[in-house]
Amino acid sequence: MTKQDMIQAIEQARQTHEEQMEKVRIIVKGEDVEEPTPLGKMECACGVWFYTNKEMMIKILGHQLFERLDALHEKWHVDYSRIYEIYVEHQKRKEGVIGKLFFQNLNHKQREKLTLYYQELKEDTKELLNVTATALRRVSALQDAKFETL
Repeated sequence: MTKQDMIQAIEQARQTHEEQMEKVRIIVKGEDVEEPTPLGKMECACGVWFYTNKEMMIKILGHQLFERLDALHEKWHVDYSRIYEIYVEHQKRKEGVIGKLFFQNLNHKQREKLTLYYQELKEDTKELLNVTATALRRVSALQDAKFETL
């Protein structure tokens, strides 16, 4: 993998997570999305690339930054799963009469939870994207020769 390949992959990961947050925003509004974000950190497009290239990522980014990215990515998926569970419940009820109005029929406590979960996920995303930007700066600062030895 070249330096430019890694830069493009990190930028793609950033864009993918921004797109996933848009899907989550749509879910929180009570609308359906096609292909919701996978629950597991190793199932999403970012995770597949990230963990497939783990050894190289550690060599380029360093163990500490890699672990930070990994922890934030995992936290994002764990926090997302709480929203996803509500969405799946919505999908199950959708076939029933009340299902189409599921989000409108959430009680106050459920709405508060959903709002809280979404706010937490937004913060997770902000932090993940900040650390991703750090990784991008680190990769950009390295000489091309560093990638040729990997």
